[in-house]
Amino acid sequence: MKNILNVLFVFISISVFSQSKSTKKIGVKNTVKTSMKKGNVVSKPNPDLVVLNKDLPLLIPKKKGDKFGYINQNGKFIIQPEYHIAVFFYEDCNLLNSPNEKVRKFGTGDYATVEKDMISYRVDQSGKRVYQFKDVDLGKCKFAEYKHQLFQAYILNGFYGIIEKATFVNAADYRQYQIYPQYQYLYIMEGDDVADPMIVASNNDKFGVIDVNNKIIIPFEYANIKRNFSWKLGKMFEVTKDGKNYYYIDANNKTY
Repeated sequence: MKNILNVLFVFISISVFSQSKSTKKIGVKNTVKTSMKKGNVVSKPNPDLVVLNKDLPLLIPKKKGDKFGYINQNGKFIIQPEYHIAVFFYEDCNLLNSPNEKVRKFGTGDYATVEKDMISYRVDQSGKRVYQFKDVDLGKCKFAEYKHQLFQAYILNGFYGIIEKATFVNAADYRQYQIYPQYQYLYIMEGDDVADPMIVASNNDKFGVIDVNNKIIIPFEYANIKRNFSWKLGKMFEVTKDGKNYYYIDANNKTY
């Protein structure tokens, strides 16, 4: 009888010890698993996306040869040139309003539109193609209320000047001109600040940029400055000195 009790005692002790050991193992597994999940959630910032000018995009379209890619503000290619078209990282309202809810996220400003071999994509900041455009995914844009320009170009005796539309009534009164007509050409760029727009101007067959106070922002040294949405989308100007090779500059006339 005593031997049986001793055997039972040993068996119970072994059983309890085994359960205790098993419980510890489970606890360790759970701890490791939880730690791994947390590690996967944390995303490291890309050190290549440097900020030298807070007004500029982190990635800027850049042409090399006959292909476009994207450089950072230091001029380093982050997305290699392989595209026929590359525009600024900006919202795409057709995708934002897509009938396909799964692709709406690709319409945000975290992505840019590029084109290669006649196929258009959205790419992320690493250059990964995350979406290929499909007609069935394109929704109808919902535009915010349009901000009408306060100023407009005015031609007098073959020269361009600037007037404020709401107050200009007498072309014979020079005091009513914001900028008296003196340029070969003027074009008010699309932008967010209609009270202080950037104006592409031509003088002595060279292009530059002025403001509404006739202050020179970009010197008159370019063969052409494109009248597009580069100022609105990226606070940059697309310029050329030879009439063929275009590149971007900022409002300080720095080349990218």
